[in-house]
Amino acid sequence: MGDLSRYQAVWLDVRRRDPVLLSPLALTAVIGFLTVLTPHDVPFSRLLPAAPALAASVWSVRATLALGLICLLPVVGYALVLSDMTTLYTAGAIGAVTLAAVYASHLRLQREHTLAQVRAVADATQEVLLRPVPDRVRNLEIATLYLAAAPQARIGGDFYAAADTPHGLRLILGDVRGKGLRAVGAAAAILGCFHEAAYEAADLPRLAHCLDTTFTRYDNAFPAEDTSERFATAVIVEFPPDGAHVSVLSCGHPPPLLVRDGATRAIEPASPSPPVNLAGLIGSEYHVERIPFTRGDLLLLYTDGVTETRDADGAFFPLATWTAHTTAASPSALLRTLHQDLVRHSDGNLDDDIACLAVRDAPAVTVPGPA
Repeated sequence: MGDLSRYQAVWLDVRRRDPVLLSPLALTAVIGFLTVLTPHDVPFSRLLPAAPALAASVWSVRATLALGLICLLPVVGYALVLSDMTTLYTAGAIGAVTLAAVYASHLRLQREHTLAQVRAVADATQEVLLRPVPDRVRNLEIATLYLAAAPQARIGGDFYAAADTPHGLRLILGDVRGKGLRAVGAAAAILGCFHEAAYEAADLPRLAHCLDTTFTRYDNAFPAEDTSERFATAVIVEFPPDGAHVSVLSCGHPPPLLVRDGATRAIEPASPSPPVNLAGLIGSEYHVERIPFTRGDLLLLYTDGVTETRDADGAFFPLATWTAHTTAASPSALLRTLHQDLVRHSDGNLDDDIACLAVRDAPAVTVPGPA
């Protein structure tokens, strides 16, 4: 309930600042002004039912009813004073539309409340699946980006996680084949395993084997709806506590990008490793790349939703070139700029889930002591 109340408070604050909320009053004022200034045979007052009808889309039940009465009472008084039956018909129309508008406002508020509940649950689910990643672990700055392709969605088949273990900082980022709730369930199974096995597995191949076993069990318990094989691609990296290198294990995933001194290098594995849940079919040989990682280096992990983003002409987003030319000073700035440029490149039509992790070796933050 706390998450729901927080979401509703933010939503109400946004609504209060929306100038559209004044449109019913503005419409009422314009119609009233024209009614007073024009001759009686030009019945602008017949447009007054539009004001409560408009209010139903943006106002509460009470406010909609109040505006309807504001429109109705002067018209009724005018009709009774002048015994004008035509104006009484207008008053009847205002009353009928006001009642319908009040009911419509009630239904709208119910649906908005339901939507707030659904979004609060989705936000809570995302926080459980995609646990917050720390901004800094020792000398490493970390930033994340997650964009779900489905409209209004908060989660999808892409995933990431971090674990500060005795073996060092371990990160995973991946993409479950397929979409929908089954993909989310598979991502949840992988992440649940990672958060446990990352602390116990002695090396990255053993960690990858644990992930494969967990996915296989999940796949057996919840078979895919079609006959195709279900799997996930993933990249697992490890930054040891004492060492100027990073270990990378890519399970069929797009290669991470290493940015060093303005140059970008794709970390391609010398030998392929099987995607998660395919080790039983193509073998369980996992190969780890060990790459130097020193002060100022930046490692970017991403899903194929980034590189497969197309522009109006069908051209893919040139991530490697973009990364080499970016001037972002931190991982968070890099991902903010990447988000903006992806939206610009696709003209706002991102049609796949996107997940990114950026890590940079930066100087340790020192807190000055008392003078």
